[in-house]
Amino acid sequence: MTSVPKKQQHKVLTTIKEYIIMTIGMCLYSFGWIGCVLPAKSTSGAASGLAIVISTALQNTVGWEVKIGTIVLFINVVLLLIAGFVLGWRFGIKTIYCIFVLSMSMNCWQDILPTDDFLHIDRFLSMVVGGVITGFGVAMAIIQGGSAGGTDILAMIINRFRSISYGRIIFILDLLIIASSLTVGFTIDAAIYGYIMTLVFGYTVDMVLAGNKQSSQVFIISPKYDEITQVLNMQLKRGVTLLDAEGGYTRTHSKMVMVVCSNRETPTILKYVKEIDPNAFMTVGSVMGVYGKGFQPIKL
Repeated sequence: MTSVPKKQQHKVLTTIKEYIIMTIGMCLYSFGWIGCVLPAKSTSGAASGLAIVISTALQNTVGWEVKIGTIVLFINVVLLLIAGFVLGWRFGIKTIYCIFVLSMSMNCWQDILPTDDFLHIDRFLSMVVGGVITGFGVAMAIIQGGSAGGTDILAMIINRFRSISYGRIIFILDLLIIASSLTVGFTIDAAIYGYIMTLVFGYTVDMVLAGNKQSSQVFIISPKYDEITQVLNMQLKRGVTLLDAEGGYTRTHSKMVMVVCSNRETPTILKYVKEIDPNAFMTVGSVMGVYGKGFQPIKL
């Protein structure tokens, strides 16, 4: 009986971990909608927001009570089919998995959670909390390569025919979805709360993704570059790059030290450089998506 290679075992365990995290993320995302947005009698953008608008319209006009998750699944299936014919069938299994988990968890939360405001907070705070929870949940899925679908898919379809920035398309679609809630009985203040949640949601997603990927890029100009390099190599265990530099006024040739590090290591670098050369010139900038040894692996 042959044993499974360690590399293959690691790959399987990594895949299982990714799907567990995506499942938790989608459950959080759906809880934010059903537990916070729905009790606040408001809506927001994305397919989930549109599903609340459609559900409210069906209940007000024909008396049908259709679960939010079922409508979300229907919207995403339609968009996936249209995108398949327009863009090609290139959607990953992770996106499809997230869509189904989102729809099922929404229906489950709608059965479990009471219809009234069980959190006992006002509408504004409920929408803010909902924006944070949904943003955190969807960011968890995005980090693992998944997606909640919805307006993301529609934006890709529109981009096929119009050269409009992806973020602008998402923003316009969210505004239209929230505005459409006014036609099915939602009040103006509910729409305003929806816009606030959209902003909180976007900010939360950006912060979670930035916290996962953001690093610092430090440039150091000092005649003691060799000593600084040795300290960073030996004490911080960071590799550095030496770049040729020339003073624009003095025309003096020197070396510039460039090091990429995590945000928490930046103060340590500043401390080391100050101890070696208090007159050193330094710039610190934030960079996104640092890949390679010591950082994130390259995933294609």
